[in-house]
Amino acid sequence: MLKYSSISLLALVAAAPVAAQENSRFDDIVVTASGIEQSRDEVGQAITVIDADTIEKRQATDVVDLLATTPGIRFNRSGSTGSVAGISIRGAETTQTLVLIDGVKINDPSGIGDGYDFGHLLTGNISRIEVLRGSNSVVHGSQAIGGVVNLMTAAPEAGFAARASAEYGYSDTVNAKADLSGTAGAVSGGIGGAYFRTDGISSAAIGTEKDGYKNFAGNARLKIAFSDALSLDLRGYYINADLDYDSFFGAPADSGDVAKLDQYIGYAGLNLGLFDGRFTSRAAVTWMRNERDYFFVRGTAPDYGYKGTNLRFEYQGVVAPADTAKLVFGYEHERPDYDFFGFGSTDSQRANIDSVYALALLQPVTGLSLTGGVRHDDHSQFGGATTLGANANYSPNNGATNVRLSYGEGFKAPSLYQLYDSFSGNAALRPEESKSYDVGIDQSLADGRALISVTAFLRNTVNQINYDNATFTYGNIDRTRAKGVEAMLALRPVDALNVTASYSYIDARDRSGRPAFDGKRLPRRAEQAVSLSADYDWSFGLSTGATITMVGDSFDNAANTVRLDGYAIAGVRASFAITERVEMYGRVDNLFGADYATAFNYGTYGRAAYGGVRARF
Repeated sequence: MLKYSSISLLALVAAAPVAAQENSRFDDIVVTASGIEQSRDEVGQAITVIDADTIEKRQATDVVDLLATTPGIRFNRSGSTGSVAGISIRGAETTQTLVLIDGVKINDPSGIGDGYDFGHLLTGNISRIEVLRGSNSVVHGSQAIGGVVNLMTAAPEAGFAARASAEYGYSDTVNAKADLSGTAGAVSGGIGGAYFRTDGISSAAIGTEKDGYKNFAGNARLKIAFSDALSLDLRGYYINADLDYDSFFGAPADSGDVAKLDQYIGYAGLNLGLFDGRFTSRAAVTWMRNERDYFFVRGTAPDYGYKGTNLRFEYQGVVAPADTAKLVFGYEHERPDYDFFGFGSTDSQRANIDSVYALALLQPVTGLSLTGGVRHDDHSQFGGATTLGANANYSPNNGATNVRLSYGEGFKAPSLYQLYDSFSGNAALRPEESKSYDVGIDQSLADGRALISVTAFLRNTVNQINYDNATFTYGNIDRTRAKGVEAMLALRPVDALNVTASYSYIDARDRSGRPAFDGKRLPRRAEQAVSLSADYDWSFGLSTGATITMVGDSFDNAANTVRLDGYAIAGVRASFAITERVEMYGRVDNLFGADYATAFNYGTYGRAAYGGVRARF
């Protein structure tokens, strides 16, 4: 059990916390805030970048494990690798996190709340992650109440490049990946694949039978530049997963249940630039399909399953009449589909959503950047939702100090399941709505070798959808409030040493007025988390590093009667360059064998070691 009440915020920032990136301020371009490339000094919102070097150094298998050391993030996982995992940003529901891969929205329309299951998302094909914290529905539409997780695969290299790695470790785990990319004249592209298998652990905390997992992920992209002004982008991503899991009907216990997933993601976009880049257009079609089948016994026909499809058309225009002004505007049409079979019944539902938005980006005086926008979404079921957003970033000293202010509104459309399920659906549901405020300051020191960042935030959410035990249907019965502080320290005292630290305090509570829950902490959202990471590159080719993450107490249920004790986890890692192109690497996770849980009655990994080899050409 961890107690932080006697530890000051400043002491935590200086002594122990970690952010999830090695070079947070040393990577200056982001795209998630406005949907176009921007310098960080122009953005008033809180964004964390996890870059390719960090992903490689950390040697993490799960994207969740990288996100867990990001300020403002809380996560839960129901057992072995591959099991259901959710991400909460600033105390929001896990279903209120918008997730993108290579520009494609991948939240599952067949999920109960349209959430995304991070359990099957491994790091094999991912080269960059941007995490935007705070409501931002003006740019991203439904579900961006807590924030946005934007994942990207690697852009093609100039010329030709190839990379491959393979590792083996605890519980007969095999993890291998490879990718090729290159550019030839007007054509550039790449292709990659990753394979993972493990015997796993028992997902049930009291179980003895291991729950195995297999995952194959593939990605490809192609860009054709027909001219300096016109280009075509094609991107694809695929995941096939097979998971043994322990029954969740009641307390989890050893069982023979199996879940299989096929996830298809596609993007086709046409880009046009006119008037020396003063006017650019992007028209794209994106497609995502999740197919989930569940088996009580392996080798039999599926007992039940879900299919969720989301087809989107997007148009975005950017007008830049001057170097200090841009107008971003767009139209989107989205058609989520939901199909279910099992237990003697079938169901199929769909909706149509049309959206328009406009965003102005201005720099009226040196050092001041202002952004403001509005969006309107029209849903075929519940009607319209209008959201506003504005933020500002001011630097009096050419980026050494940045003062940030942000206001954002978010909304989340009811899921097709919540609207139309034959047992618990409610066609009268209204969208969830949020208002989010934050203020922060970033201070760069020692010629950019140190950065201190502190952000305070507040979010109020109304009409939150929950299951109503009085009517046995879903209803807009919840109100919640989340407030807190995020702090980050990044140091590079010498070129060979990177140290990052983060701390976040999140007070997320029920404000529904229901006697059993009002004022209680929202489940699985610890108030405090702190993390520290350091990596050192030795002169003779050895690189060593360590990460310590500490998470405070939380509760597993809304009534706050089931406690999850806080925990501390340490991991160490090393790599050694055999040649300029080949290196060996290894790590030990949960070094001290901490016994902990992120979901009640579900197991977690003890001490585990892995080793492998990487090659670059």
